[in-house]
Amino acid sequence: MGIADDAVEIRARGWRTLAALHNLIDVELERALGAEGLSVVEYTVLDALNRQDGWHMRMQQLARATALSPSATTRLVTRLEDRGLLTRILCVDDRRGIYTELTPAGQELYERAHPIHDETLERVLGEAEGQPELAPVVHALQGTTAAV
Repeated sequence: MGIADDAVEIRARGWRTLAALHNLIDVELERALGAEGLSVVEYTVLDALNRQDGWHMRMQQLARATALSPSATTRLVTRLEDRGLLTRILCVDDRRGIYTELTPAGQELYERAHPIHDETLERVLGEAEGQPELAPVVHALQGTTAAV
């Protein structure tokens, strides 16, 4: 194995470690948020819309913010709209533009779920920090939040 091969293996090991941490977090968040009737991706939509401070968000922006395809975003928004958690608004300036925003019920659910999300994330990251194979990734994540 040459130096270039070693570098590839190091990156691959890092990627596997990141994926393992992501899976650990995802499983725990799904369980915790599920108690509130939300999936992680549904929470992500509510969180992205909440960060708009009462303003709405274009569907394409929401797709980028949630790392979903446009069609998956549309299906998810439809499900959340059917539950009364958000609403769609046609853009008056551009009839092709569709905005999405939280309803009062969506805002209320977000406010209940947000502390659960944050407490679960903090707990899981704390547990992961105690695992030697995951600790470097946890420390790297903590470093990125300090820089923000």
